[in-house]
Formats: sequence, C-alpha cells, structure tokens
Amino acid sequence: MKRPTILLCFLACFLCTSVRAQEMPDAKARIVASVDERNDELIELSDKIWALAEVAFEESESARLLADYAEKEGFRVKRGVSEMPTAFIAEYGSGKPIIGILGEFDALPGISQKAQPTKSPLKEGAAGHGCGHNLFGVGSLAAAISIKDAMDRGEITGTVRFYGTPAEEKYFGKLYFARDGQFDDLDACIDWHPSAETSANVQSSLALVDFIVEFRGQAAHASADPWNGRSAADAMELMSMGINAYREHVRPTVRIHTHMQQAGDVVNVVPDYAKYWVRVRDSNREGMMPVWKRVEEIAKGAAMMANVEYEITLVSGLHEVLVNRAGGEVLQSNLELLGDLTYTAAETEFAHGIQDATGKEKVGIDGTVKPLLATREHPGGGSTDVGDVSWLVPEVRLGVTTAPVGTPWHSWAVVACGGMSIGHKGMNYAGKAMALTMYDLYKSPETIKAMRKEFNERKGDAVYDAILPAAGPPIPGKK
Repeated sequence: MKRPTILLCFLACFLCTSVRAQEMPDAKARIVASVDERNDELIELSDKIWALAEVAFEESESARLLADYAEKEGFRVKRGVSEMPTAFIAEYGSGKPIIGILGEFDALPGISQKAQPTKSPLKEGAAGHGCGHNLFGVGSLAAAISIKDAMDRGEITGTVRFYGTPAEEKYFGKLYFARDGQFDDLDACIDWHPSAETSANVQSSLALVDFIVEFRGQAAHASADPWNGRSAADAMELMSMGINAYREHVRPTVRIHTHMQQAGDVVNVVPDYAKYWVRVRDSNREGMMPVWKRVEEIAKGAAMMANVEYEITLVSGLHEVLVNRAGGEVLQSNLELLGDLTYTAAETEFAHGIQDATGKEKVGIDGTVKPLLATREHPGGGSTDVGDVSWLVPEVRLGVTTAPVGTPWHSWAVVACGGMSIGHKGMNYAGKAMALTMYDLYKSPETIKAMRKEFNERKGDAVYDAILPAAGPPIPGKK
C-alpha cells in the first residue's frame, strides 16, 4: 500500500481545521477573534505581571495594570474594594443577567525564576508566579472584554463583571468580597486556573482554616539559671508532638500543616516567644470544624505543660467548592468546539527540559481536552477562595494547560512556563473558552435556571458563614 504524500497529509489537516472552523457559529467565531486580536497586548500585560511577581496584598502595580486596561476598554472600574487597596471590580453593560468572572494576580514568595527550563532565579530570594496567576487575571479579563465586544455588536445583553481578587495564596481576598455582598446579585460566575491539563473542572476542593498560635513565657539564661525560664519554644514543640500524635486518629481526608515561624533568636536564651502557623483541611467544612477545634485544644494543653500563656488568632478559612455540573456541561461543549491545544517542537523541547530538571518522565505537554468526569465525593488536592464564591452563586470552573505533565505546582518550574509561550497559549485558550461559555449563558436563560436549581439542591438548607477575623484584611502597614 502506498503511503500518503506530504501534500495529502497537509490537505487532510487543512480540511480538518476547516471543518472545525465551519462548525463554529459566526457569533462565536467573532468572540474567538476578539481574544486573538488583542493577543499581543495580553501577553505583554501578563509578562509585566509575571516580572513584578507581587505577593498577597502587595500587588499594587499588578492590580493597577489590569484595572487600567479594563478602563481603557470602556469598563466602569471601582478600585480599593472591600477594604483591600489591590482589589477592584470592572463592569460593563446593564441589566440582567449579571455574569461574573474571577481574576487573580498574586505571586508566591521565594520562587523567582527566569523563563528557562533549568532552575535559575530572576532575582535571588524574590517571589515568582508559581501558580500562574499572571496568566489567570489576564486570561479572565480577556474573556470579559470579548463579551463586552459582543454586547457592543448587539449580539447579547446584560452585565459582565470582572473581579480583580488579590491575595488568593495567603489571605483569601474573595472572602472579603463575599462578606460585603459583592457576589450577591450575580446570576452565574466563571473562573479558570492554570493546570497541567485542559478540562471542565467539576470536582470540589478542600475546606480550610488558618490560624496563628503565639506562646509567651519568661526569658532566662539557658545555662546559668534556666529554672527561671518558661520556654515558649517548649510549648510549640509540645503542640507539634500533640498534632503528630493526633494525625493517627483523623479521617484520611484530613490534612494538618504547620509552620514554625519563630522560636527565639539565640541558643543561650530560654525563648519567651514562639509563633506557630497552623492550617487544617478536610473535604468539607463539616469535617474540618471538629479537627480545627481539637487542634486548638492541643495548643491549650501544650501551653499548660510548658507553663506559658498562649493566644490563637484566626487568619481566615475557606469553604469547599460547591460543584455545578450544569455549568460544567456548557463549558465542556465549548472546549470540544475549540479543540486541543498544540505545541511547537521548541515548546516540547522546553517541556522536556522542565521534566528533566524536576525528575519527571519526558512526556511533553498535554493539551488535549479531557472528557467531563464524574464528580468525586472526596477530591483531594488543594483549597481555593473560589469555594466561598460557589456557595453564593453557581460557579463554572475551568483548568487549562499552562505547564508540562507532572510539573510540581507552586515551584520555579511553573514560574518558568508562565513567562513564555506555553503559558501564553493556555491563557489565550482560557479566555476563549470562558467567553464562549459566558456567551451561551447570556443567550440561554433556561441554562442559568438549571444552574441555579442545581446550586440550590447542592446547598440545601446550609447558610453561608464566612470564616474571617473581625479585624478585616491584614493589609501590610495597616494599624
């Protein structure tokens, strides 16, 4: 049998591409074009935020860049929302439906990296976008702007609202939006997150609580008169031992993380102060609550044993994501319409370099659209303040490939990919997928009703109650 010629192969590929383009309705093709027309500007914006790498509640320049770009595109922008200087809301249109879209832009400390596949900090000790939030905020804004364009063409009516939400990695800025009712009038909301695969995300997340335990004792000379000392560090060690003993007796879904932040300054002084950061998670808030309270009791016991005082300060807490499969199905149809992400030989080589440097199999990048999965009862994984939004409004969630298979998240490797074309491609794709899905929701009140019905069924009689400190957001320098 004769093998097809290169020309025939090329024609076959061309025809497949043409068929896909013909299958996309004209109105949706225009939405895709809106994102592509701005692609160079969007990449430039993302790269600026990538280079700034500003951490939680310090994202002043990153927030300004996004808000200014939205304002330039004709959005009405409110800055400094909900007591957070780096939070903003950009809105366009009027009336119902009101559809929100979430955008994050904070970086992680200590993982600065150049856009290259070997570990090399851009600035030693500085922050880096190890969760791809430089792509997140820009991709979401791209979707909002393309919806604005469709409104200007008279193809859809309603309101699109972009939420510039800071501090997702540490203090969970969306909780303060939720506290102030900023999501209450939404008919639906959508978000995406950089990932190592492309899928409509119909899995939940873990509920979480963060708190700080401070122990205070009495300083003394560690050799001359240690009997006059009461060691705060002893209390922290005892608490750590208590938590480790408790781990045997919690459900497999529970996670307890600790970080010893401070325990004295020199070896020859009995430390009178120690600071312990504790995080408790479980598949849902109901399971998390008793573990949280038990760990607080362990802190009390440790203080008693060390004969020191203790104080617990709530940082904040998160609800698990309330899944909305009705919205996920609409998103899935648009992922299939867009098709798979593809990569150049140079991008694949970059991916292999990342995998080699992080000890992973050199399998490249997976840009294929995954099927819509069944929703698992215990999904594992991480936590997100999107969970709290999902208890207030039906939330549609998307993951898009921005890094190679097996890439360690929250690491220099993700930072590297977010500053080059692998990340840029995922950002562009995410903007299109979310905009197409939002377009469908604007055109179909029945779909929004179905999403709300599922939301009400999953939520049941539960009343949303944010886990937040009374003092408000911990803005650096705030008195």
